[in-house]
This record gives sequence, structure tokens and C-alpha cells, in this order.
Amino acid sequence: MKNTLSSSLQVRLSLQRAAFSLAVDVQLPNQGVTALFGASGSGKTTLLRCIAGLDSTPEGFIGLNEEVWQNGKRTLPAYKRPIGYVFQEANLFPHLTAQDNLAFAMKRAGPDSEVITYDDVVELLNIKGILSQYPHQLSGGERQRVAMARALLIQPKLLLMDEPLSALDEGLKQDILPYLETLCQRAQIPILYVSHSLDEVIRLADHILVLEQGRVVEQGDTASLLGQLGTSFSKHQDASVVISGVVTQQTPEWGLSWLAFGEDDLNQQTIAFTQGKEQRGDTVSLRIQSRDVSLSLSEQENSSILNRLAGVVDEIETDLSDSSRVMVRLLVAQTPILARITALSAHRLSLKKGQNVIVQIKSAALLR
Repeated sequence: MKNTLSSSLQVRLSLQRAAFSLAVDVQLPNQGVTALFGASGSGKTTLLRCIAGLDSTPEGFIGLNEEVWQNGKRTLPAYKRPIGYVFQEANLFPHLTAQDNLAFAMKRAGPDSEVITYDDVVELLNIKGILSQYPHQLSGGERQRVAMARALLIQPKLLLMDEPLSALDEGLKQDILPYLETLCQRAQIPILYVSHSLDEVIRLADHILVLEQGRVVEQGDTASLLGQLGTSFSKHQDASVVISGVVTQQTPEWGLSWLAFGEDDLNQQTIAFTQGKEQRGDTVSLRIQSRDVSLSLSEQENSSILNRLAGVVDEIETDLSDSSRVMVRLLVAQTPILARITALSAHRLSLKKGQNVIVQIKSAALLR
């Protein structure tokens, strides 16, 4: 089969090992963050290593935009691929300071390939104050920030990140996540981000690829995939949707902002959320967890819940692992919202497709 490259990352690989096989044929966006999601052993890291050229696959095709890195038996070696790789462990040179680790990456990049500058990387990851220190003098989070800076200063055309937060405790994860978010938003190159943490995927990814036993079982943009039933995400205990919109109102005296969303101005709805650094007119995204959504057949004015929106039942899914629960997909201003409620509540409300309901959202978390 002839391979033609468009503006995308194309990967077609087949790998057989004693107890595992990988078979992938995908075309991924050449911008933004694509999360490789799945349980341990599903093939996420193996796929990343194959793309990087660290694991060999006799047959297959790998190409980014107009560049071919592998085509059948013609394979570009790993050191010649314009790829930055951030591993689970920082893997810094222990005998070099943080600054010297970065200088090593800059030498590898060559003099004519600068896309992101040294000063920009240092500022982006806030590492100016630790450049003179050796890896053993840094915290786990600081080492990973230096590792990310090193990967960027190679001037890659693709950035691979293999669970970069998995070796950190929860406190350090929360410290480094804002830097990681900023990196993902500002990087002008595609990023493949391996994770089995739904929280990280929702917070960082624009696109998701779900792997199971070496096969792609689901794929799509984050907001669309999270809002569907019958996926691994709707069955997840933290099933959520992401809603994007514009901040149209703020009430500082109550510490709240209001996000307007919907397909058109006539049918827009608003959601209140805890005010942060956003300003009126900003486009932001909110995460709404299914467990924070309840349903009513009528407007309840005497309620502490601020967000009570008119919606329509679109689909109902029984939770096969817990027969006492159902997942309801609702459309609010043509935007999907999920509600995990008891089967008894669904029965008492006589819920069915097309039914008008009041969607009550207890809380919404600001993502970006």
C-alpha cells in the first residue's frame, strides 16, 4: 500500500512479543495534545517507544507531515528523529548541573533549528533559580521540569511524554501540573502524552487514543469522546464532560464567574463556577463530573444548587458493574452532560429518551 503524508502524524505498526502484540493504524493531529490512555499493559509505552525508534518494528510506517521516519524496512534511527522524550523518571545526567543538562540538549539540536529559545523555556518552566544545582539536589518535580526543558531544547518536531507525573507524590503532581498545562498550551508542536490518569487526560488532552491489549478501541477529540455513552470513559468512576464557553458575567462579591455555552446565542445557557484569574470575555473550559449532576422534573426554587438548567434526556445506560446505578446522557443547549444517578431515581422519574428535565449541577471545576 502506498503511503501519502498529509499534515498529521501517521502510524501503522505491528509488533509481536511472547505475551503481547501491538497492532496500530492511526492518523493523529499534528498539533495539540493527544493522550494515549489505557490500563497498565495496554501498549501505551510500547507505542511511544516504537514512534521514537527505541523499539524496532520490522514492518510499518511512521511519518509526520512531509517527513517519513519509517517505511517498511527503511528506518531512521532514534538519534536522527526530531523527537523530544520525557520519561517517567527524569533521567538527567547526574554529573552535570541542570544548566549543563540543557546545554547538552542545545548542542544536539544544532545551530539552525531553533524554534523555542533557551530563555523562553527557562521562564516557561520556572527553573532559573535551580540551574546551578545538580540532579541529586533537586526535588522530583524540579527534576521533571528540567527534563521537560531539556526535551524542548532539542528543538523537536514531536514531543513524547511517558507518564511524566507517575513517579511523583500527589503534592508534587499538583505543583508541576500548572507548568505542564502551560507547556501543553504554548508548545507549537504535537505532543503525545501517555497516562492512565483520567484527571490528567481531561486537564491536558485535546484528543484521546484509548488502547486495550495493544489495539485502538476508541479515538476522538476529548470533549466529544467524554460526552458519549458506551465508552470506557462513561463507565469510569470519575466520568465527566468538558464544556467550553465564554465568561459573560462575574460577581466578585460572591466569588463567582458565569460561563455561557451553547450552539447559538438564542439557545445559550450559563453555569456559575468559583471565580479564578479569568476575565470577562475569556474562553474557558469546565469539568463537570457525572456524580455532581442530579435531575428533577420541575424547577425547584428553594434549593442551594445555583445551576439548574433545562435539558433533554438523550440516552440512558445501565451500569453493568453496579445494577443500582444508571448513566444518563443529557443535552443542554445541544451540549452533552452526563449524570450518574440511582436506578431507583430513574424509575421514579420515569426517565425516557426525549424527556424534558431540569439538570442540576452541584459544582463545576475550571480547567483552563
